[in-house]
Amino acid sequence: MVMSCYCSSLEKNKMKNPGGNNHSDPVSEFILLGFPCTWEVQIFLFSLFSVIYVLTLIGNLCIICAVCWDHHLHTPMYILLANFSFLEMWYVTSCVPSMLVNFLSETKTISFSGCFLQFYFFFSTGSTETFFLSAMAFDRYLAICRPLHYPAVMTVQRCVRMGVCCWVCGFLYFLLPIYLISQLPFYCLNKIDHFLCDPGPLIKISCVPDLATEIICAISNSVLFISTLLFITCSYILVIRSVLRVPSAEGQRKAFSTCGSHLAVVSLFYGSTMIVYVNPTASNSTEIQKYVTLTYIVLTPLFNPLIYSLRNKEMKEALRKLFKTVRCSQRHERNL
Repeated sequence: MVMSCYCSSLEKNKMKNPGGNNHSDPVSEFILLGFPCTWEVQIFLFSLFSVIYVLTLIGNLCIICAVCWDHHLHTPMYILLANFSFLEMWYVTSCVPSMLVNFLSETKTISFSGCFLQFYFFFSTGSTETFFLSAMAFDRYLAICRPLHYPAVMTVQRCVRMGVCCWVCGFLYFLLPIYLISQLPFYCLNKIDHFLCDPGPLIKISCVPDLATEIICAISNSVLFISTLLFITCSYILVIRSVLRVPSAEGQRKAFSTCGSHLAVVSLFYGSTMIVYVNPTASNSTEIQKYVTLTYIVLTPLFNPLIYSLRNKEMKEALRKLFKTVRCSQRHERNL
């Protein structure tokens, strides 16, 4: 039955491409269709996303430098934030440069190994992000709900170990789904209707349907997103209960302000990713998936530094000192 399906798919492909390439050989490269539009629009999109990419790197790098530079920020909360900003830089770098190249490319090709490397790093950094958001929620829970125990429980050394666990777990979590998808037979088609190597479009163009792989991928995505989101939600339910018991309005406002930035980032990230990877893919058109994917790949990492810097007085003060130091050093170099 499987062989008959496989042979029939080859026959259909040959009928669509008479005199074309030999489809009995495995594909060596994929074509990322991206956003089909005129050349002028491609140039505009290239310019727009190039600016966003550079601003994203600069914004997250500023947060990392501020945390490293200001000794007052050498606390678990800001150590996790610096790790998160570093992660965001790699998150956008895993797919945005490739997308920018495709805007200017006529062939829009990506090698088989390059496609799955992008797949691996994009999903590994994405899963690492969910673990860091959970760790940051746990840090806020301890700081607000268990303030007397916080210094003893959340030490800098323990925070570093927690960060290492987030990185390791994130880069191990998707190894099995990525391996299973890479073993699918890609003989018939090599056009991916997306701007990155995403599991849904990759499974669609494989010659032989593999329901087991689709189920494993769906379960992996659902377990990761739902479990971490549930953990974050439970943490903040306890935080809100604790804050509402604070007698003074000023104390409540200060406690909520330390959580507002993190909640905004969680809402942006989970709101967009769950639309694509937790909902059934049949209910979302390909174009809608592309635009939603753009939201958490391009816009969310751009907004994160703004959210954390604009809503946090300590971070704003550290950034102000950092920029002042940079300006003073530049003036000193000019005088020399």
